[in-house]
Amino acid sequence: MITKIKLKIGEFSKFNQVTVKTLRHYERIGLMTPCKVDEWTGYRYYDVCQFKMMSHIRYLKRLGFSLSEIKTLIDENGGIPSAEMIEGKLKLCKDEINRIRNTQRELGELRDRLKNEEKMENYIIKSLPAIVVASHRRVLNSYQDLFDLCPNVIGPEMARLGCVCSEPGYCYTIDHNKDYRKTNVDVEYCEAVCERKEDSEIIKFKDVPEVKKALCLNHYGSYDKFHESWAKIYAYVEDNGYRIVDDPRFCYIDGIWNKEDESQWLTEIQVPIG
Repeated sequence: MITKIKLKIGEFSKFNQVTVKTLRHYERIGLMTPCKVDEWTGYRYYDVCQFKMMSHIRYLKRLGFSLSEIKTLIDENGGIPSAEMIEGKLKLCKDEINRIRNTQRELGELRDRLKNEEKMENYIIKSLPAIVVASHRRVLNSYQDLFDLCPNVIGPEMARLGCVCSEPGYCYTIDHNKDYRKTNVDVEYCEAVCERKEDSEIIKFKDVPEVKKALCLNHYGSYDKFHESWAKIYAYVEDNGYRIVDDPRFCYIDGIWNKEDESQWLTEIQVPIG
């Protein structure tokens, strides 16, 4: 329908809240052309019925359709997308929601790491006393298996042997692997006890000598982030002229067994230095 009221491009731009530059671009790509172009002045005029088309273009853009898609829809289907096209846009929306959720999760993790940054950089150098430990060394399918092994195998066997844990309690693990691996990990669990008992198939007792100097660092958060703390430890060792002289100990203070919030897991990494 052609109406008598014609608007110059500036007026049409103003009332539709769209720039003249955008209207000229739409004309170039054939999306929406003026109803009249004065052959002498070159002035462009728009019909009031094109308000509806402009609103529809804006609506389709909001739904995620590109200008080329919108032009095809207007030219071939009266501006109405097919059910298949709508499903495609819905899938893109779901993908974008998942991407945003992942970004949100990673930002939260970054916030928590930065919140604990000062704690993570508080190095302590201290001695570790000589102790007697109940030890269990095993090749596990994964590091996660350790947290099932402790309450279900090691703990009951120590109780059967009559072990009395030292006060305050002190336990740690040693990673005997020469390289990083996700499976077949060689891990030793040690817990300080008041006195030796007779060795069993599961538990071996041994004397652990004093460590005169250990660099200790609190690691907060997931065990998958240990590499971040190791970067700090090696930087400190290098900068201060130390060297690592024995296997590091991982002393698990708070973890999956008593803290639901992963950011509150606390592990003290104890590194013998000389």
